[in-house]
Parts: sequence; structure tokens; C-alpha cells
Amino acid sequence: MPVLPTDDQQPEAASRHEIVRRKGTSSLTPVQLEARSLIQRDAVARPEVDAFRELRTKLLAMGDGNSITLVVPVSEGSGGSFVSRNLAAALAFEESRSALLIDCDLRSPSQHATLQVAPDHGGLIDYLDQPAKDLAEVIYDTGMAGLQLLPAGADPAVGGEYFSSFRMRLLLDTLRSHDPDRRIVLDGPPVRGTPDARILADLADIVVLVAGYGRDTPSAIAQAAASFAPEKFAGVVFNEGV
Repeated sequence: MPVLPTDDQQPEAASRHEIVRRKGTSSLTPVQLEARSLIQRDAVARPEVDAFRELRTKLLAMGDGNSITLVVPVSEGSGGSFVSRNLAAALAFEESRSALLIDCDLRSPSQHATLQVAPDHGGLIDYLDQPAKDLAEVIYDTGMAGLQLLPAGADPAVGGEYFSSFRMRLLLDTLRSHDPDRRIVLDGPPVRGTPDARILADLADIVVLVAGYGRDTPSAIAQAAASFAPEKFAGVVFNEGV
């Protein structure tokens, strides 16, 4: 899985303890991690664990502090959600840091189902639609130490308008400013067929493109890569599965 270089509102008053999560310990067994398609920290002999650790190292070298990384697939079914989920897991392996995975694939949200998290209090869209909603309510523990999830939430009609809103920018600024040790990973929609991935790229510091191995053609990959600013584009991850 190699990476190839290539409204006038005031920030809401959120105290540090309201949105910063404790590292905690993992309550998931190896079997449960496998069922959630999550890499396991102690599985040092498994190639995918080393691949995500290597990807993590390269991305950490690119970003400062609590950078925001957007992971987007070239096309539907390329495995973008798998890569974003396990990149966040690899970031959470660090003892002094945590990771927050935000499901921004509004047309086909899947992270809450895969991670077996019940979004009883809603998610991203609910928070963006309801100014009075507490951010802490929509951030869920996954059972893996250091890894939290902000699910997509309610089924919206249009995604891009949410991502270009002031409240979306405020959300990311709030998360970033209240916890300098938390890495944020955005699970984005496919580049092909929607402008949402390009809109999200404006909010991110780093963009990772996921191509389905044997699925996405070189021309499709090149066209998708050209959608992003060169200074943000980290490269392409070739994924063999979802």
C-alpha cells in the first residue's frame, strides 16, 4: 500500500474538557478489531499494519501539530473508508496522541456501521444544522484507545453546502485549537462524480488519494490527483481491498 509522491458568529464557548477525549485503554479484543476492519497495534507481523505505520510516518513529516488529513477515493468502491479508518487507528497508536475520524462521505456514510458505533445523539450534519448542539455529544468512543468517531449523522440532501459553511470551518478550528495532540482524519467522498472532495480539500492540510488496485485506471487516477493543490497532495495509496 505505497504512497507515491507526486454569518458572523463568534467561536462557541467550549471548554477543553468538553471536546478533548482521554486516551483510555482499548476495550476491544483482537477478534472485535478484526470485525471492525481495524488494524491491531500488536500485530507487528501483518503487512497492512506496517503499511499504515509507514503512511502515518510520511504524513506526520508533512504536517505541523494537529494537522487535518483528507482521505478520498478516486471512485466509489476504491476503499477510501478503509484507508481513512486505519490511518486514524495508526495515528492513535502513538501514546501521547489521539485521533478523530470524521465521516464526510455524506452520500454513503459507513464508518459508524463498520465501527459498530450507534450514533444515538446524531453526527456531523446534526451538529452543523443545530447551532445549540453540544459538540461532545456527537463525538463517540470506538472502543479502541485514542480513536474517536464523528459520524456523518442525519441523511442530508446536499453535501457541498455543509462543507463550505462557516460552521464547518468553525468546527474544525474548534477541534484543532482545543486539543493540539489530536490528529483529525476526514473520510471523504469519491473524487469522481461530486465536487465534495474538492471542497473538503480546502479545509484540509494534507490530501491522500486512494486508488483501487486494478480498478481505477491510470488516467482516472491522474485526473483525480489533478483536482488538488500540489502543496497539499501527499500521494496515492493503492488499495487491494475495502
